[in-house]
Amino acid sequence: MAEFTVNPQRHDPYKNFKFRVKWDGQYVAGISKVTGLKRMTEVVKHREGGDPSTSRKSPGRNEFDAITLERGVTFDPAFEEWAGKCWHLGAALGAEVSLADFRKDIIIELYNEAGQKVQAYFVYRCWVSEWVALPDLDANANAVAIQHIKLENEGWERDIAVTEPKEPSFNVPTQ
Repeated sequence: MAEFTVNPQRHDPYKNFKFRVKWDGQYVAGISKVTGLKRMTEVVKHREGGDPSTSRKSPGRNEFDAITLERGVTFDPAFEEWAGKCWHLGAALGAEVSLADFRKDIIIELYNEAGQKVQAYFVYRCWVSEWVALPDLDANANAVAIQHIKLENEGWERDIAVTEPKEPSFNVPTQ
């Protein structure tokens, strides 16, 4: 079977450097890194008394790894505002967490080299479990200041409405 049905001339898998993240209906500015989507299924071992001395295995509970989003420090307050819903310094007793809206569904989109959306994933019931507002600072370094949030989630699924797009071809004029 061909790896790409709409673009059979394509043999290279998609690259990992063109992507966008969306929540609350808007793209989040400046995200430079998203950790992978990973699901683990626990193994349940069982054995009947009359079975040979080996165990049978069946699938158990599913766990979804947290996702980390990174971006350079900017004036966009999206990370800070969301992290503030999980815990807010100086809030009244019992009001440290915004229980009504601290969870969000997010969308992670992957694009091909031509900027066409090729895959998207819905990630459900995310909340911020870790927030790094300001990284280590080093006067001898030559790097961008990176902040990140770690998102716990309760599962994800691929958006099957996103299908393989017809990739454009360009005719370059010859001299």
